[in-house]
Formats: sequence, C-alpha cells, structure tokens
Amino acid sequence: MNFPQNLKYTNEHEWIRVEGDIAYVGITDYAQEQLGDIVFVDIVAVGETLNANDVFGSIEVVKTVSDLFLPVAGEVLEQNDTLEDNPELVNQDPYGKGWLIKIKPAAIADVEGLLSADAYKALINE
Repeated sequence: MNFPQNLKYTNEHEWIRVEGDIAYVGITDYAQEQLGDIVFVDIVAVGETLNANDVFGSIEVVKTVSDLFLPVAGEVLEQNDTLEDNPELVNQDPYGKGWLIKIKPAAIADVEGLLSADAYKALINE
C-alpha cells in the first residue's frame, strides 16, 4: 500500500496535498481498497465554504455509500470532473488522477496539524 510522505492524512482516511494556497483532497489507498470498486463520486459542496470535518460529498460502491469529510476548513473550488465518467480512477490512482476536490484552505497552517504518513500508517496498523 502506498502512503506518500508529502501528503497529510485524516482519521477519516482522506489525504490533502498543498500546492501554494490551493490544496487537493482525496481518499487514501487504504480507503479505496477497503471500499472496493467505486461506481460513483458525488461532490455536493463546490463553491461552498465548509469547516473541517464537514461532509463535502460521498463515494458510492456496489454495496454502500460513504461520506467524504473535509480535512481542514476552506472553500471548495473545484471537483475532479473526470470522475463523473471514470470513478474507477479513485481505485486506480487515489493520489494522482483520482483526486476528488481542490480547496482554498482557510488557514494553510491547519494542514500541519493533520497526520503524517507514519502516523496514518500507525492508525490503520499498516
């Protein structure tokens, strides 16, 4: 399983990658593996400003639907439109082409309070 060191992680199995004043958010390799084949991604919060841990959408697999939680407070700028026709990209490339949303964090410093790759691995007993 892959846990890039340049990302921060949450207890809810999302990751965040900061690039300047924008951040990408997705689900971890562990989360996509636990969920199974993703058949639909529903992002409901584009254009909204949300608090940390607010639901920004959901992921649907064959047998269930799981909520997606925002790692830090911020404005949801964009969703990954490629996932509309290719939700399986989240399974195939969760840290690359399978990203879910771009956000403008309210405070970039909040990202530093999230889990490191090593802390996330310990959380899931990897």
